Amino acid sequence: MDHATRRLESESLDVALFITCLTDTFTPRVGVAAVRLLRHFGCTVHFPREQTCCGQPHYNNGYHDEAARLGRRLIDVFAGYPHVVTPSGSCAALVKHHLPHLLEHDAAYAGQAKDLAARTWEFGLFVTKVLHVDPATIPAPPGQSYTVHYSCHMRELADPSLTCRLVSEMEGVDYRPLDRLDVCCGFGGAFNLQYPEISDGMTRDKVSHVRQTGATTLVCNEGGCGMTLGGTAHRLGSPMTIKHVAEVWAEGLGLMGAD
Repeated sequence: MDHATRRLESESLDVALFITCLTDTFTPRVGVAAVRLLRHFGCTVHFPREQTCCGQPHYNNGYHDEAARLGRRLIDVFAGYPHVVTPSGSCAALVKHHLPHLLEHDAAYAGQAKDLAARTWEFGLFVTKVLHVDPATIPAPPGQSYTVHYSCHMRELADPSLTCRLVSEMEGVDYRPLDRLDVCCGFGGAFNLQYPEISDGMTRDKVSHVRQTGATTLVCNEGGCGMTLGGTAHRLGSPMTIKHVAEVWAEGLGLMGAD
């Protein structure tokens, strides 16, 4: 069997997909791609239908009691799954780094919050660190060129180079590095609502940098960033194709079409 399409030789891994609010509502194709890839690489994928918001919007805006309530629900819903995988770096960061702190004085949930944090993975980190998938074994979809947007919340999980390598090291890829990769796109959760003029200026700058690469596709692994960049590009009369790395990988492996 070709190395690019091999399954894991180990036993099937049980994985629960934490889809997140924005992905579920606005980019469900990302969820489909993630499921197909996880199955392709040997995982048994579960989807707890009771899942809701992780509490990140409430936490970011100072409503910590409400965030804690949603966090407890998340813990209950994903109890018992060995691995919880999400396509969103920001939601993964909330669960891994902020939920344990939020519930540290809750006698019933403090330990469970730490346990969920240890079992939760951002998609790209899971496939490379747990499944040991080498991006170089994934064929790049033909006829496309790519650049990568590195979201701010991913800084809590991994350095920019790892996120970029998910695309830049694909087999036969036409990769275009993005200038000022470390600069925020302007979304920032509630930042774009609290400071719309500043946010809009930042987003316009980021769209300009993306356009300067000449890439046909922007790979963006964060739903909020993708919505902000895509919306601004559309308003500027310069729409862009934005995809999650799961979609690009699934297309390259023939698990889904490009449309």
